[in-house]
Amino acid sequence: MFVRIVKMSFDENKIEEFLNNFHQVKEKIRDFEGCQFLELYQDKDHVNIFFTYSYWNTEQDLNNYRKSDLFIHVWSKTKKLFNAKPEAWSVNKIVSLK
Repeated sequence: MFVRIVKMSFDENKIEEFLNNFHQVKEKIRDFEGCQFLELYQDKDHVNIFFTYSYWNTEQDLNNYRKSDLFIHVWSKTKKLFNAKPEAWSVNKIVSLK
């Protein structure tokens, strides 16, 4: 399993716009071929900071998404709302306990 973690920081007056857009596309992202899981988190102390966690079958699946029209559409709307450069990590899941 391949995990992508993205940290995004927005102007506080742009949070609602970001969330509205995310809610419109979240199912499409989750249903993209190779995506197994998608979550959005909001920092408890800094409400303008969000994280997405997405689980992918392979790195190639993520790359296919990142080259897709869906990603281009989502990212073009999202990136104009940032107040800081986004950060992203690609990690391999080692252990998961439930």
